[in-house]
Amino acid sequence: MQLLSDEKYILDLLARDRLITPAQRKFISDHKAQQRQILLRQHADHHKNKAGRTSDAVLTLVDTIVSMNLELSDKKGQLLTEELIFRAIAEDRGLPFVKLDPLQLDLKVVTKTIPRTFAFRHLLLPFSFANGILEVAVCDPDNSAVLAEIERANQLTVKPYLTTKSDIRKLLAEFYGFQSSITAAESHLARPLVDLGNLEQYVRISSTEEAASSDQHVTSAVDHMFNYAFEQRASDIHIEPKREQAQVRLRIDGVLHTIYKLPKVVHAAVISRIKSLARMDIAEKRRPQDGRIKVDRGGQEAEIRVSTVPVAFGEKAVLRILDPEILFQDVGNIGFSARDLAVYQGFMAAPHGIFLVTGPTGSGKSTTLYSTLKQIATPEKNVVTVEDPVEMVHEEFNQIPVQPQLDVTFSTILRNILRQDPDIIMIGEIRDLDTAVNAVQAALTGHLVFSTLHTNDAVASISRLLDLGVQPFMVGSTLLGAMAQRLVRRICPHCSETFRMSADELRGFGLPVIEDGEFELRRGKGCQQCRGTGYLGRCGIFEIFAMSDKIRKQISGGSAETELRQTAREEGMTTLKEDAWCKVKSGITTPEEALRVTGAD
Repeated sequence: MQLLSDEKYILDLLARDRLITPAQRKFISDHKAQQRQILLRQHADHHKNKAGRTSDAVLTLVDTIVSMNLELSDKKGQLLTEELIFRAIAEDRGLPFVKLDPLQLDLKVVTKTIPRTFAFRHLLLPFSFANGILEVAVCDPDNSAVLAEIERANQLTVKPYLTTKSDIRKLLAEFYGFQSSITAAESHLARPLVDLGNLEQYVRISSTEEAASSDQHVTSAVDHMFNYAFEQRASDIHIEPKREQAQVRLRIDGVLHTIYKLPKVVHAAVISRIKSLARMDIAEKRRPQDGRIKVDRGGQEAEIRVSTVPVAFGEKAVLRILDPEILFQDVGNIGFSARDLAVYQGFMAAPHGIFLVTGPTGSGKSTTLYSTLKQIATPEKNVVTVEDPVEMVHEEFNQIPVQPQLDVTFSTILRNILRQDPDIIMIGEIRDLDTAVNAVQAALTGHLVFSTLHTNDAVASISRLLDLGVQPFMVGSTLLGAMAQRLVRRICPHCSETFRMSADELRGFGLPVIEDGEFELRRGKGCQQCRGTGYLGRCGIFEIFAMSDKIRKQISGGSAETELRQTAREEGMTTLKEDAWCKVKSGITTPEEALRVTGAD
């Protein structure tokens, strides 16, 4: 890697491309030796006694420059990154640059085409093979001899791409670490005594299932899976058995991505390891089970909710990742418009009454409610929640899990809660008349109650309560208001571009566009950061109304839902489609995403 430490070449290139100023060039020359010594000490401490990491100790001038955190000469606030330097080198040397997406890599191509020690020694990462051409990511543009050796050994053509040293090092560790764990586990589990057909019988006789499931290789593979899911901002992990193998998928921004294909023989051990961590019955494979795991994520706690069900080819596990950074947000940052935020804050400050959040599974109701409770919970208030299950344990709340087998249900526990001197009550879901009546009684006796309902919009929550059997006067006197919400994907800021669309085209997406003419909107072109989707992250859209005297009279008079909705609109309620259109106009999301979430009508 002599080129990456060639001071004249690197500094001339960065100066030519205006990535550094003359003053920064002098600073690099004067301080490079001192900064290199600091990096060497850091690397020695971090990689002490670690095998297979000899390449980490080979520090280049590029590593030293990146660690200085220099600001770009023409872009204030943006730093000179390793990627910018390698892109400049790639363009100068006539090599294509590639930003590797872990979700797009084939585990077999990465780990089976080049030996592990060879890959780590020379920092090479094969990422695609087709038609006799092996595409290899390298961080040293002058390694033609090494590439020629690969061609001779494998009788194929190698096409090099330049990428960052840190990306190659990280991906090699992830993929070879996971692959070695899976391979070792497969070899161990393939022995006659522990084959898939005899595993359950063997366990019941000798009680060694826990020992098998906690095997170091399976444990390592599960740890890799969890770490990878956190890095990729996944909300769910799906582990699905198929006829010949098992697959692992991650849900990222609401979309599932296949990331691993596991040997079928390893699947049962991986599931057993997860069930053991979640304190589930690892010997019971015929019934659905639920459990939870608390994990340390870089010094912060996160929770994983585990659900297993028997399917055609074994047990399927779905792991819901509950990240406190997502569940506990500032209410002002989850997507409310100025009007809706003011209305919602009024509900939060109410002394008593019921507020309902509606929407389908995965629409962000839990985030809204947890963020709300976190904001209003103080040492002077007793906050009690009844949940099925408890999604995220929080020390400021008194959280009660529903346990039907012990007759601890939403309706039965509410009677006891009122004897616990609560100020604020959160009910996971109002499902039946008993729960609804008890919630109303709690509100009538001076408590602030938050809960959820499964309805399509906010006003329909009134009809739902009436359908359950709650008396109209009780609904009118206790209901503060209701809110429907959905989640739309945000446009990726890294590849966002402008485009124009006419009002008629936008109306074709079902958006309530009043104006005529053309609009300048935004969309994502697709890049490595967003995995080609054009979206990165999600944002809430809301429909929220507050109870008024007119609506109370309409409820008492038996007015139809359409009349209630019309009154709510007249009093300022913004519908889901209208809020989605505002998000489109603001460049937060796209018309296609608004249509996907709200429907065409």
